[in-house]
Amino acid sequence: LHATGHRVRLATHETFRSFVRGNGLEFYPLAGDPADLMSFMVKNSGIIPSMSSIIEGDVGRKRRSVADILASTWQACIADDDETKLSFIAEAIIANPPSFGHIHCAEKLQIPLHIMFTMPWSPTTVFPHPLSNINSSIGPKDKINLYSYDVIEMITWIGVRDVVNHFRKKTLGLRELNTGQAINVLNDECVPKTYCWSPSLVAKPKDWGSNIDVSGFFFLNLGTAYTNPPKDLLEFLGINNDLQQIDHRLPPPIYIGFGSITGHDSRRILRIVIDALDRTIYRALLSGLASDTDHLPSNIFKIGNVPHDWLFQYVSAVCHHGGAGTTAAGLRAGKPTIIVPFFGDQFFWGRVIEKSGAGPHPLPGKSITVDRLVEAFHFVHKPTTRAAAERIRNAMLEEDGCTAAVHAFHSNLPLTRMYSDLEPTFAACYRSDKYNIQISRPVAQVLVAAGVLEELELHPHVIRNWQFMHDHRMHFPTHGLIKHSQKAFSNMFIDTAVDLKRAANNDNAAMGTLEGVGSVTKNVGLGIGQLTIGYLSLYGELSDALDRFTFIYDPFT
Repeated sequence: LHATGHRVRLATHETFRSFVRGNGLEFYPLAGDPADLMSFMVKNSGIIPSMSSIIEGDVGRKRRSVADILASTWQACIADDDETKLSFIAEAIIANPPSFGHIHCAEKLQIPLHIMFTMPWSPTTVFPHPLSNINSSIGPKDKINLYSYDVIEMITWIGVRDVVNHFRKKTLGLRELNTGQAINVLNDECVPKTYCWSPSLVAKPKDWGSNIDVSGFFFLNLGTAYTNPPKDLLEFLGINNDLQQIDHRLPPPIYIGFGSITGHDSRRILRIVIDALDRTIYRALLSGLASDTDHLPSNIFKIGNVPHDWLFQYVSAVCHHGGAGTTAAGLRAGKPTIIVPFFGDQFFWGRVIEKSGAGPHPLPGKSITVDRLVEAFHFVHKPTTRAAAERIRNAMLEEDGCTAAVHAFHSNLPLTRMYSDLEPTFAACYRSDKYNIQISRPVAQVLVAAGVLEELELHPHVIRNWQFMHDHRMHFPTHGLIKHSQKAFSNMFIDTAVDLKRAANNDNAAMGTLEGVGSVTKNVGLGIGQLTIGYLSLYGELSDALDRFTFIYDPFT
């Protein structure tokens, strides 16, 4: 984006300030501590928090953190640069779904929004929502996958509904959203989305619309600037300063990296890694887990901050938590991959790696054992596994995710509404009804200074008209429950009766019985899914109704 001429401000956590500035971009700090978020996610691998987190007050702290992040998101769109003091007002927003404030800030500024993310957030029958962590192989796979997105959106909204609406009302001066609007807003508004993974690894589902693209992974080639690796690392790898192999007796090690993601369980996992390597012939590069005071065996080398794109050239396989970035780096290097997931989309990427043949079945961090890790080490050194990883690498080398994503961003911009009349260098932000023109801020300043226009004759120019802000329907609180209960009744009774009648007409009694049992199981499962969504809707709609009677119920006091 920066290379194509855009002025880019990257809003993220303070810890990344020097990294962002060092790559030539403007920076704005978002609230929240990524280390705290990581700790919370390790304790709560799914979307629903554990009882221990609730008792310890983690949930309340996270809600306060969301409120702080929302406030800082708005400031990131309008505040002056905190170092250069240059003024800044966003004219388009690129964000990921968990940033929460994206569409609300876009609505306030009446500008375009583009969602870009490393895991699927759009409903599909092909795979479940990554945060649902469900087994869709039990029951009607396509329906379970599709329902999982509604369930996650509903649960998420229930958790932050009052926080988001307080932000909309008090900070942005916008109307509050009801549950029906909020959970489907990105899809109802056809917000463009670009998913940054390789289409050769996860193809775009056929039920995704034209506003959704799969671009390929995003890579920042740090390895080209990494010119002075530690001497002891080179010795362990068996290469010289010219990066040539000098000791062919040393087999390439396995990269094992979890960073600080293991939380309080790091000692147990370190012991498992050491024992598994002790039972094999393999060596390892270890990132994280061990402290500087730990005495590691000679077949394990502890590394610091080394760029993956440089390091992975010299390893035989990679073993990590399954974050999208590390997964992409390993596959780009053509390395077989072992995923040890702890939370979130890591389970999704573990299943993707297994399905591709480039790695074994994922080994969840909470249940990993020495025996299973030994099996995984052997699996990634099979010729068939290496061939699968190399096939993926070859496909990825043909892709350019960053270029494709920039193209997707540009192609979804409402350019006719963005161009400034008279001088098109800057985007239009004002409208003059007197002259029927849309103009940029610099043009407006010139015209006002010349006396051609009065300031009062200028009106904010609407680049993106967000329709949901005009939808103020209020349903009876049981609307969602009734709607989904009707669907559940149809699944559990009407569809079951039809399926049983068809099974009874089967000439093969045994096959008919199996067909009947399968139909009952499928339809009951669908019914339970609909009832789940219905009861979640009831909670949200009751909260919406109570919000209108603040003398009875005020969620902010």
